[in-house]
Amino acid sequence: MKSLQTIFKYIKKYPSLVATYFTFNVLSAIFGVISLGLLSPFLMLIFKQGDAFKAVTGTGFFNRINPINYFKEWLYEMIQTPGGSIKALMVICIVVFISILLKNLFAYLSMYFLNPIRNRILNDMRSSMYHKILQLPVGYFSEQRKGDIMSKLSNDLGDVEGSTISVLESIFREPITIILFFVYMIILSPQLTLFLLIFLPVSGFILGRIGRSLKKENKLVLQQFGTLFSTIEETLGGIRIIKAFNAEDKIRNKFEAENTAMYDLKNKANRRRDLASPVSEALGITAVLCILWYGGRMVLSGDKGFTLSAGDFLAYIAIFTQLIQPLKGLSNASYNLQKGAASIERIEGLINEDVDIKELPDAKVLENFNHSIELKNVSFGYEGVPVLKNINLLIEKGKTIALVGSSGAGKSTLADLIPRFIDASGGEVLIDGVNIKNYTLASVRHQMGIVTQEAILFNTSIEENISLGKDGAAAAEIAEAARIANAHNFIEKKEDGYATNIGDRGMKLSGGERQRLTIARAVLKNPPILILDEATSSLDTESERLVQDAINNLMNNRTSIVIAHRLSTIRHANEIVVLQKGEIVERGTHDSLIQQDGFYKRLVDMQEVK
Repeated sequence: MKSLQTIFKYIKKYPSLVATYFTFNVLSAIFGVISLGLLSPFLMLIFKQGDAFKAVTGTGFFNRINPINYFKEWLYEMIQTPGGSIKALMVICIVVFISILLKNLFAYLSMYFLNPIRNRILNDMRSSMYHKILQLPVGYFSEQRKGDIMSKLSNDLGDVEGSTISVLESIFREPITIILFFVYMIILSPQLTLFLLIFLPVSGFILGRIGRSLKKENKLVLQQFGTLFSTIEETLGGIRIIKAFNAEDKIRNKFEAENTAMYDLKNKANRRRDLASPVSEALGITAVLCILWYGGRMVLSGDKGFTLSAGDFLAYIAIFTQLIQPLKGLSNASYNLQKGAASIERIEGLINEDVDIKELPDAKVLENFNHSIELKNVSFGYEGVPVLKNINLLIEKGKTIALVGSSGAGKSTLADLIPRFIDASGGEVLIDGVNIKNYTLASVRHQMGIVTQEAILFNTSIEENISLGKDGAAAAEIAEAARIANAHNFIEKKEDGYATNIGDRGMKLSGGERQRLTIARAVLKNPPILILDEATSSLDTESERLVQDAINNLMNNRTSIVIAHRLSTIRHANEIVVLQKGEIVERGTHDSLIQQDGFYKRLVDMQEVK
């Protein structure tokens, strides 16, 4: 089964733990068989069938290999002595006690070593998913629901822990127990065991039919949970707008419909799952009754071909009743595997997701940015829809290039090509005359700093947010970067200064303060290339002035690519590139473009730029 293959892929990393767990399981099962096997001499002694102890080892192959028979012979010798029956009873009780004690001790030790295996598998799967999330290109996250990705990291992984991982216990323990019990049952009575085996394929077929449908049901549950999680994530992110537009009822109704759908699906899946236990138990009881009838009839009829004594027959029944629980465990394990298979598929789907942005095996490190960035005949499309068409653009070191145009013109897409967030469908992106694909990703992005319209900050301290791009930055360096970004003064006013926690996405700060922290972060990194994506478009006038001053400080002596809706912020750019429908329609300085009286001029007039 594919889900098991996935689990074993992780298990094989820990062979010593698995071997130890397996060994203790074997020992536990052996002493379990011994404790039940001793039921026969106990019953024979209690019911005063002393002659039945006598010399059973020479009557056939199975009798000779039965270790309990040798114990019976020893007890027979003991019974012949004065007070021997009481001594034999004490010996049996002591041996049974020691056997049960050792059985449970080894069972505990097996679980002691299973828990690290389970937890390491879950940790490895969680790490694999998280590492893949960090590797996937930016475009992947615009195509996928964040709630569904979070569902895979939480609900799907929890489902694997509660189903597939829990199956490990059954996979390793139950077969060992079943095999040892069956071996001893064959030793006791091969005829009766053969009769029993007739029922196993029938019960396996019935349980298998129920189990196969469970995977489909649970996959639907997981998909619905991903949808529900997305709605919750969107609600938390957009709660201000929901309240502002009095949309609580609308959003609530949407959530309730999705929640009810998940309720119905889970009910259906759980009912199918819960059918496994009663069906397997009913089949087990049926098998016991058949054994009682078949074996009891042969004992009562005195069949000469049936050499099982009454005590051994009762021991046989006792062992078989103990066999029902492991068989039931395997049955439940089969259902849990089907249930967890859907989660495994979704998790593996994320882990095995193809990473479009790949490094060449012989990629070299971009040590320094020396003279230019060039886009040569660059095109890019998404799902067959062209976004950029034959872009040719040269950005010389130290120059500021502004990208303007209406929404959807391709400005952000063009900027995303330079740090290789996406790869061009056609043409080349060159840095210092070398195709960007020939450099390592880390070295390319090390040369760049990015400030976006949305201030992306993390739920930690101001100091940690500023130093994100530079490990081990000194406090003085961080403070200097904050001064250049016009952020030092407001930081100093905070009660904890640079140690202040700014909350989820920096929500404890104003919009202008958040943006100045992102600029300080870029200043501290000190990159030669800057990409500024509408960094002031969402700010009020006062904040815009402070942020724009910080940006001007940041841009000094750097190569800058600026995307701007507010055209007043890019009037002094060395070149303004006007994009429309994925093509460059105009280019030049602000003054030359105004004189052309074209598309740029109309944009300026609409914003009343003078």
